[in-house]
Amino acid sequence: MIGNDAIETLRPIPLFSHVAEGDLEQIASHLIERKYPKSTTIVEEGLPGDYMYIVREGRVKVTKLSEDGREKILDMKGAGDFVGDMALLDRAPRSASVKTLSPVTVLALSRGDFMGLLRKSPDLALAVIQELTHRVRTVNDQASALSFQRVKDRTKGLLERLANEETNGGRMLTPSLTHQQIADMIGTSRETVTRVVKDLKGEGWLEQEGKRYRVPA
Repeated sequence: MIGNDAIETLRPIPLFSHVAEGDLEQIASHLIERKYPKSTTIVEEGLPGDYMYIVREGRVKVTKLSEDGREKILDMKGAGDFVGDMALLDRAPRSASVKTLSPVTVLALSRGDFMGLLRKSPDLALAVIQELTHRVRTVNDQASALSFQRVKDRTKGLLERLANEETNGGRMLTPSLTHQQIADMIGTSRETVTRVVKDLKGEGWLEQEGKRYRVPA
């Protein structure tokens, strides 16, 4: 995919925000646009990884199978987020699956092109190092939260992190979420989440709009 349209898609993404204009044009020239319907597996856990994907439109979930075969949601990603990059760096099988939650448009970048761009662009290489460092910190924070924070605090932290749409009244709106999805992401039961959501709404901290939630900005 070549042109200003692709460059404008890349520019707001943190990974590419400090990459020089010329390098950004090189990256954009290697992108391939792909469209997927809802409930499609884009990346499958355990398989080799040849592409990374930048979400242009729609939402996806990142999942992993537990030992008993149950799907656990690790995260949700939307426009501007990217997935599948780890397998390009270490050649290891995919560590998680990525499935669409809605019709999705992604920009795909092959491993060969990605590695070639890393060698040519110090800015991009540095950005990748910074992104991987950020992910390690996030994992550490999540592990700490699972160990020490109450379920209510973990629920609030997750909803605050996922809320990305500003609404009237100084609140942010989350994407559509079920209690089971919230439970998977914070490591508790659906019944516990149902009780916590009820408590947070009773305290006035949380407001609900269908399956979406409003949280303080």
